[in-house]
Amino acid sequence: MAKILVADDEQKIREVIREYSEFNGHEITEAADGMTAVGLCKLNDYDLIIMDIMMPKLDGFSACKEIKKIKDIPIIMLSARSEEYDKLFGFELGIDDYVVKPFSPKELMARVNAVLSRNTASEKPTEKVMKFGGLEINIPARTVTVDGKKVDLTPKEYDLLFYLVENKNIALSRDKLLSDIWGYDFFGDDRTIDTHIKNLRNNLGEYRDYIVTLRGVGYKFEA
Repeated sequence: MAKILVADDEQKIREVIREYSEFNGHEITEAADGMTAVGLCKLNDYDLIIMDIMMPKLDGFSACKEIKKIKDIPIIMLSARSEEYDKLFGFELGIDDYVVKPFSPKELMARVNAVLSRNTASEKPTEKVMKFGGLEINIPARTVTVDGKKVDLTPKEYDLLFYLVENKNIALSRDKLLSDIWGYDFFGDDRTIDTHIKNLRNNLGEYRDYIVTLRGVGYKFEA
């Protein structure tokens, strides 16, 4: 059973998600606006958040930023807007999935289970601390230091870097990165990966060249 926070200003949407989630054995807490959602996250721990973008008091994107400052909770964003910009912006904030309204409750539950499964798998204990010169990557602790200084990455940037390092010297296509890291049929294009790689390189400073671009293919980690 997972504890899920559903934040949406539409009561009918919350009721539908509650019905299907409880049928799947999950425990649901509801919030009608972004401010309430942030407050609940400060007081409680959740395994997953399903959050609408357009909400009163505090929109979903702003609420996501505030929540990510205090806790690393997987987030599925809901929106009536299907523009690519909104999706890319959400993924840059570290969300795990983006679902466009109107949506199929069954499909939403499939995405919920996929995100929960990935998160559970990432919590399995491992003893992997890798050093490449002044770059230290501690996978179980989810920390990255550059010349002794900790760098702050978004959850998806962490996932991307760890995946590249665990598969170092192996050419990885953009499609494979999208499939294995996002874990579902991605509704977007390769620019999502390119954006995350760009941000990741900026954070790695002088070690940015460890992430090698393979033209027409994708990327690989080579140190």
